[in-house]
Amino acid sequence: MDLDPDELYVERQAAQFLKVSEKTLQYWRFTGSGPKFIRISKRCVRYRRRDLIEWIEQHLKASTSEM
Repeated sequence: MDLDPDELYVERQAAQFLKVSEKTLQYWRFTGSGPKFIRISKRCVRYRRRDLIEWIEQHLKASTSEM
């Protein structure tokens, strides 16, 4: 089963994918520290699967001294 990298997730799905709360995603959007997102309207935000995976990859660490 191939997963579409451009599939759009609603906030709840993106939070579940990242194993964080929706509030955490909202905070990350506010601070600019989270994954890229698509703002469809003021109250409508989506996340592409590929952007969530890319964000995870960018945050991989091999040691605690890599902060």
